[in-house]
Amino acid sequence: MGIRIIGTGMYVPERILTNADLEKMVDTSDEWITTRTGIKNRRIADAETTTSDLAFQAARNALLMADLPASSLDLIIVATVTPDKVFPSTACLLQTKLGAGPCLCFDLEAACSGLLYAIEVAHAMMAASPNYRRALVVGAEKLSAITDWTDRNTCVIFGDGAGAVILDKSDDYANDFYLAGKLCADGQYADILQLPAGGSALPASHTTVDERQHYVKMGGSKTFQMAISLMANTCAELLEQTGMSWNQVRWLIPHQANERILTAVGARLGIPERVYVNIRDYGNTSSASIGIALDELNRAGKIQPGDFIMLTAFGGGLTWGALLLRW
Repeated sequence: MGIRIIGTGMYVPERILTNADLEKMVDTSDEWITTRTGIKNRRIADAETTTSDLAFQAARNALLMADLPASSLDLIIVATVTPDKVFPSTACLLQTKLGAGPCLCFDLEAACSGLLYAIEVAHAMMAASPNYRRALVVGAEKLSAITDWTDRNTCVIFGDGAGAVILDKSDDYANDFYLAGKLCADGQYADILQLPAGGSALPASHTTVDERQHYVKMGGSKTFQMAISLMANTCAELLEQTGMSWNQVRWLIPHQANERILTAVGARLGIPERVYVNIRDYGNTSSASIGIALDELNRAGKIQPGDFIMLTAFGGGLTWGALLLRW
């Protein structure tokens, strides 16, 4: 018996926010943004669109590729830092929108590493229990809702979107898609990347609103250096663990945090030409970015059965990790 990815899907809003648009909003320039981040455009959802709406579109596209009804799902996991509400979970709201019927649904919060965490959890549950034959895993974010549009250091980075995968377990699969994984966290660096207010530690108040504490706060330079070393080192560890070489890996698909980070990771690992980069078009979509990239590659026919791919991410928590998969 094995588990495979049988469907992928993505969705981004229609509205494109360009660097030229941002030049009119804050003290910045296309050159400044492009040089420091590699971003040219990002997609922004309208006020009425929720994270579960974005997740629904990506999930529907993945189900269509898999040729499965939503009612066949046994498990739905949504990775997000921008849930529709504190509760109920965005996964439950997505379940209803899909018409999936009764199944296990929950959200997972690991920031930009969220999709990797969710795939790891879904795979472990499916491998351990006969109750879970098919799973929907979605990374979905409406980061525009928690972006401070007066802060030029962060507002140029983030975009909205969703990416989804369908996992299927069958006796017909000779090989399992999951080869190795390593996921980590270190809470001592939690203040480097965070949304300070809105939880039990700092509930919403006039003060927190006035101080703009309900928006993303980021320590740029330290985040930059840690992201490079932790993602590169974790990927190298998985190859050593499996006895594989980079010559065998078709693609490295990293979280789209910053083009300079992705370039540095590829250079450190010696595979710059096999690092998939689409941040220019979408910006940083946190837990959605790897799912979006995976679906783009899949639909373009750039991943073939039997190909080995490496996924890696780094995000608030701090969280980071990598998965080595067989397509």
